[in-house]
Amino acid sequence: MSESFHPDLLRPLLQPLAAGGDELPQIQAYRRYYGLDLGERRPGVQGRLGCFSVGTYRIVAQVWWPERPRATLLLLHGYYDHMGLYRHVLDWALGMGFAVLSCDLPGHGLSSGAPASIDDFAEYQAVFRGLLAEAAVLDLPRPWHLFGQSTGGAILLDYLLSGAPRPEVGETILSAPLVRPRSWGLSKLGYRALRPFVESIPRRFSDNSGDAAFLAFIQRDPLQARILPTAWVGALARWIPRIEAAPRSERSPLIIQGDADLTVDWRHNLDVLRDKFRDPQLLMLPSARHHLANEREAVRQRYFDFLRERLE
Repeated sequence: MSESFHPDLLRPLLQPLAAGGDELPQIQAYRRYYGLDLGERRPGVQGRLGCFSVGTYRIVAQVWWPERPRATLLLLHGYYDHMGLYRHVLDWALGMGFAVLSCDLPGHGLSSGAPASIDDFAEYQAVFRGLLAEAAVLDLPRPWHLFGQSTGGAILLDYLLSGAPRPEVGETILSAPLVRPRSWGLSKLGYRALRPFVESIPRRFSDNSGDAAFLAFIQRDPLQARILPTAWVGALARWIPRIEAAPRSERSPLIIQGDADLTVDWRHNLDVLRDKFRDPQLLMLPSARHHLANEREAVRQRYFDFLRERLE
């Protein structure tokens, strides 16, 4: 990966995603830095980086097309992540013949917003509805399959449980989905103690993947937030009881979970998902940690095989 990417030089140059435009040198530098120059490995693949507005947010998104797309994957990243970190999922999806549409959530990556923060999880739903609207404007091929890692999975879970999904929506993939984080009781106590006095605490990077190169890269990634805002924890605290009380859905998502995940309370979360959905299909991955999108190659291959069998 290249070491010459400067986010502040790229952000002001981005045009509306649906409008298209020339591939600027700054966009090429971004793609090289994150290994997203997939057109060099997959002839005929076309990509576009741009933005759209949701309320006061300027959301940065990108779309990819293989030569003859037969469906679409809408991709939502996890907390502290951004879409630049999802090259393995993107490459797999393009190999499946899917177009891919993704965005950086508010406060993440190239999108606007307070770093790693949100006032209410309803704002995530507004952004996701905006992403669906972009898929419609771009006339991306149906069905639209959904993929969410961690907090991205929480957004998709909320979407499925909050009403009837759009008719274009196909399968939903929940990768290490967030309902409750690990040690949530202690986290809530800490939040209540700190909230009156501080707006954030320093972020503690965790070994959330078995891929040592990925863990090293995250430490120097210029798009990584370095704080944990108390506002985000408060938004999560209000969201959890609402989603755990939501009515049951008749949909059957595909769930991928590692049993060495120390980020989410995965045993509790799987119980919630079994209660909320009709016959969800679960793949448990021995020794896999939380960041499944960037786990070791053998782990990725196993869950990509699982998904391929169900999406071909």
